[in-house]
Amino acid sequence: MSDDLSFADAHSLAGMVRDGDLSPVDLCKHFLQRIERYNPKLQAFLRVTADQALAAARSAETALAAGLDTGTLLGMPVAIKDLIDYAGLPTTGGSTLRRDFVPTESATVAKKMMGAGTCMLGKTGLVEFAFGGVGINHHYGTPWNPWDADTQRIPGGSSSGSAVAVAAGLAPAALGSDTGGSVRIPASFCGLVGLKTTFGRISNKGIMPLDSSLDSVGPMTRSVRDAALIYQALAGPDPDDPNTWEQPVDEDIFAELHRGVKGLRLSIPREYFWDGVEPEVAAGVRAAADQLASLGANVEEGSLTELDDLIALRARGSIVAVEAYANLKEELENQLDQFDPIVSARMLDGAKFSAVDYFEIKRDLGALRLRMDRTMSSYDALIAPTTPLAAAPVEKVDQENAYFEVNGICLRNTMAGNLLGLCALSVPCGFTSAGLPIGLQLIGRAHTEGRLLRIGQAYEESTEWSKRTPDMAGFD
Repeated sequence: MSDDLSFADAHSLAGMVRDGDLSPVDLCKHFLQRIERYNPKLQAFLRVTADQALAAARSAETALAAGLDTGTLLGMPVAIKDLIDYAGLPTTGGSTLRRDFVPTESATVAKKMMGAGTCMLGKTGLVEFAFGGVGINHHYGTPWNPWDADTQRIPGGSSSGSAVAVAAGLAPAALGSDTGGSVRIPASFCGLVGLKTTFGRISNKGIMPLDSSLDSVGPMTRSVRDAALIYQALAGPDPDDPNTWEQPVDEDIFAELHRGVKGLRLSIPREYFWDGVEPEVAAGVRAAADQLASLGANVEEGSLTELDDLIALRARGSIVAVEAYANLKEELENQLDQFDPIVSARMLDGAKFSAVDYFEIKRDLGALRLRMDRTMSSYDALIAPTTPLAAAPVEKVDQENAYFEVNGICLRNTMAGNLLGLCALSVPCGFTSAGLPIGLQLIGRAHTEGRLLRIGQAYEESTEWSKRTPDMAGFD
């Protein structure tokens, strides 16, 4: 089978399957062979589920032969982050503490993906308990960013394995989760599209929690169209997740996807997102803004005082640390020596908060969200770098003095969207002189995923960045 299929987007592959030009079984075998070939060095997958994937592929082939409703994802190989439950398989959360936890029921998103006819290739690596933006895991190994075969660079976290799997052509698409940037950061570092959905837009039932008030599932794909495809399959209410009950239902995402950006209002905030941004990253993002303007969008610079207030609020402490500590209190108190210290050190900060401190921060954050929502009503999206830097060498980051600083830098630009209750999209917008991807972040009001995907699609169609692929010769 042609190696060109390895980096084809899921939408194109699905069309070939539906048209009878490509066997879902052959497609599944192709990606399983690539996983066998490259995963020993890449360490994207913690567990490969070849039997389940091939069984699903055979079912898809039977459905096609019978002329049954093929659906848009039928026969499509995918990967899922290993904090998403899949019945009968361990859900480790990237921690040895959970290596023996085997759920009896699949997460809602896993059920929806299976119901859409996908073939689950396996479960991907992540930062322990999804708490980190760098992507390092000392228990199971750090997935290797495929854009540099000679020097191991950070893949971004916490959905590191999902990003590496898609970027390296081991899977057409994957699911990640985003609490402070865990879909967008690895998407940026690995040259992918990553969608951070509005909290509650997709069910969290059956997903190991980090921060139960911020966690959101999102797709990681090679194209904006693929992100829209998976988002549409997953979004919607779930009676088992009360946070989804009253979420508004989007119109058909694909009806809006190709409408272009003419007349849309885009703002580049002057503050917050640009502190300490590497010059090549800044240049790439500003060139992307110019490109959107050339397509007819109204792009302007402005100031958002809400972002200054967010800085002051974050300085008072991390609510993510509080909720992470609450979710893992028993393990932190009784099995601390089994945690990766770079994870537990930040979680233990959550134990220092009083109930009053936590309540006051949540109250003030709620008020800030209302202000931000009113301000955002004047714009269709904000433009910012997804990350202030390109992927740094693991060796330089994986040191006590460097890790916490770089981790904070990775999370700064993405965390704003989670804390302020927004949705966001990262798309590739260039490469550094060292050949490392640069990510453009589009940030919108809650429940405007369709609008962000529309902007991302217009930008992607007008550039060549998403068509570039890493050279895999050095990974054999």
